[in-house]
Amino acid sequence: MLRGLRARVIAWLGRRYLAKVGSDGLDLSKLPDKLLWPLKRDELDPVPEIAQARETEPIKHLDAPFGFSAWLVSGHAEVREVLSMHDAFSNDFGNLVGSAGITEGNPGGLGFADPPDHTRLRKMLTPEFTMRRLRRLQPRITEIVESLLDDMAAEDGPVDLVQKFALPVPSLAICELLGVPYEDRADFQRLSTARFDLFGGAATAVGAISESVEYLKHIVEKERRNPGDGLLGGLVKDHGDDLTDDELAGIADGLLTGGLETTASMVSLGALVLLRDPACMKAAAGTDEEVNKLVEELLRYLTVVQVAFPRFAKKDLDIGGVHIEKGDVVVASLSSANRDARLGENMDSVDPSRPLSPHVAFGYGIHRCVGAELGRMELRIAYPALVNRFPDIKLAVDPAELAFRKVSIVYGVESLPVLLK
Repeated sequence: MLRGLRARVIAWLGRRYLAKVGSDGLDLSKLPDKLLWPLKRDELDPVPEIAQARETEPIKHLDAPFGFSAWLVSGHAEVREVLSMHDAFSNDFGNLVGSAGITEGNPGGLGFADPPDHTRLRKMLTPEFTMRRLRRLQPRITEIVESLLDDMAAEDGPVDLVQKFALPVPSLAICELLGVPYEDRADFQRLSTARFDLFGGAATAVGAISESVEYLKHIVEKERRNPGDGLLGGLVKDHGDDLTDDELAGIADGLLTGGLETTASMVSLGALVLLRDPACMKAAAGTDEEVNKLVEELLRYLTVVQVAFPRFAKKDLDIGGVHIEKGDVVVASLSSANRDARLGENMDSVDPSRPLSPHVAFGYGIHRCVGAELGRMELRIAYPALVNRFPDIKLAVDPAELAFRKVSIVYGVESLPVLLK
């Protein structure tokens, strides 16, 4: 859920950028290439430049715009150290205010909050995301997956796995979690899918985010009047006026953005790995233990959320022999950290039999994704259901025709046409 805040702040920055460059769209190509390394891929792999940085300078200084002094952290141990040092680093959005002409308000949410505000909100949310609480959703998520597979089986010709499966699985699961009324779910899905790829159309995505936040405020108002059995209703019942409507809408918006985009990308890219690798396909159709190991390996290997929230040094400090000054911006590359050779052998390949590694696909420390177990549950249901229903599934196009995101916070493939039999 925390990762949804990234899309919101990028949308906010996008609005600032669009105001300066006009209505032609967000042109990231104008940023220095060295700043884009953590947001690029060579198909499923991080670009070679970031691997080289990890080997030679796991904490590397970058010349950033807007007068920031920025550091890229790419080594696994170094990333975990930075993400665990919440006393030394701040996530507070206020660090950006006053820089580069930034004067607009805080986008809100856990990802851009420091203790004690972060601690207060996290304490309220954590009980809702324990496996014990989430198990009540498992039968319904299974029904959603099976229904989508039924719809796919009824179609003739190629099926786009992104639109027909990867997107609706988390969208409908989030509906169940939040307690969105059935009559509102068509609108909910429309708004959530419209914001799926921010950099595919910045102006459209920004508008969709704004519209969905207003929609979620409407849902919150209804839950205030008549709390339901979903997460929002539960928070209203348990905490009442301790949470404002804006905070509740922000929680829902963060879950929508982060829980949708990240899981949809994991479902689609994970499916692509299965189509390419018979060992992974076999593991997906195997025992619960094999499926669990496969999911963890795919989370590590794909690491669809490529970077963690930016951190701002609250004081001068030294990490790994590198001196970082107060006010410096530190960006941790999760995708690079999860390929670090110090974790094991052949970390640039996928191995469903690999012993579980301490990956950082969900982040680390107090800002670790609160919705991690929900994401795992969806993947553990989706992969086996897909390969067991369609054991002969295969790509419907030449792999060279697949369009991957060129520069993105959350990596993904635009479409995945498959033949089911």
